[in-house]
Amino acid sequence: MYKPKLEKDIRCPLEYGLRIFGGKWKSRIICLLAEKEVLRYSSLRKEMTNITDAVLAATLKELTEDGIIQRRQFDEIPPRVEYCLSDKGISVVPILQSICRWSGAYHREDSENILSQCQKCDYNFKAE
Repeated sequence: MYKPKLEKDIRCPLEYGLRIFGGKWKSRIICLLAEKEVLRYSSLRKEMTNITDAVLAATLKELTEDGIIQRRQFDEIPPRVEYCLSDKGISVVPILQSICRWSGAYHREDSENILSQCQKCDYNFKAE
């Protein structure tokens, strides 16, 4: 197994936050679960585009270990697993919505392409 040469060195709270919900997939999963509340793995996979099963599984594991999402496994045949946001995960949603508003405002200034409303946020960029 790969071992990083340096231990995780978080020097400020921002670095911690970006490690928890930064990256390409984590914020998307958080916003999707905020919208849908509870999803099974197969439903998450259908909602997420261009993500491999390995990356989705690893990202869900990281979010679970960080306490952002909860994984519930049911003793059934076939096995059933559901994912939902924890209280800690729910507390991240307004932060991501704020980033989405900021990005929507400045993306318009920096690009000729206008972003449509994010399906996972309650903010409509075209309304301004």
